[in-house]
Amino acid sequence: MEIELSVIIVNYNGLKYLQNCLDSLYENLKNIRFEIIVVDNNSDDESCSFIKTHFPFVKLLQSNENLGFGKANNYGVQHAKGDFILFLNNDTILLNPVQPALEVLKFNQDYGFLTINMLGENKNYIPAVGKFPLPWRMFKISLLNDGRTEFRSGNFNKEKTYQVDWVTGAFMLLRKADFEKVDGFDPDYFMYVEDVDLCKKIANLGKTGVFVPKLSYIHFVGFNKSRENMLIHGYRMYAQKHFSGSSKQLALMSLFVNKSVKRLKNY
Repeated sequence: MEIELSVIIVNYNGLKYLQNCLDSLYENLKNIRFEIIVVDNNSDDESCSFIKTHFPFVKLLQSNENLGFGKANNYGVQHAKGDFILFLNNDTILLNPVQPALEVLKFNQDYGFLTINMLGENKNYIPAVGKFPLPWRMFKISLLNDGRTEFRSGNFNKEKTYQVDWVTGAFMLLRKADFEKVDGFDPDYFMYVEDVDLCKKIANLGKTGVFVPKLSYIHFVGFNKSRENMLIHGYRMYAQKHFSGSSKQLALMSLFVNKSVKRLKNY
């Protein structure tokens, strides 16, 4: 049977999430020829034994080191047989069938990547897309959010699809051919901003991103101060890779000011 969709999940000590995540996949991948690949980043909990026991049809790839997000996903794609790839975080629960999202991408060749509506643990709206970084936007990370009214409020026309700059790697659907054409995730990023970087590379092929609000998933996303530091580090790397000359200097200066202000606020 020819595989249509390969779902790739990077796991690191995510045992408490795996049951619900994988159950929701099996429930919402009906009518699709699919495979599920879990890349384990050297977890020291019981994740791997749990998958082997309870989900024997999942293809489990065990790394002997923590590869980070992008490199682990690249490793998963090397073993993927599907024409389409769904990158999905382990701390997620799908609430709707994936088939409509797959059809949007399948029948619109100009679309390069797709995401759906992300909800928090209490089903509160969480932005899942953003604007491509510009040097001046890096003074404040929130300036990278999509500023359209719907994306600020979470009140969408559920019959529409929205073109967007970049989408979160927590749920990112794309063609394997496009992923391979841009050499996948940049392995220089360990965690954070590699999704923005990937979307930018695919956009450079002349393709656009799309957001489908009628479909949703829950993401148990957490927040801590180290995440902010990792975001700034990731955007510094992005600036080095995508800007040059005075634009690069302005971007790096903006990030320096951003980090300095945060450091002062924490005193």
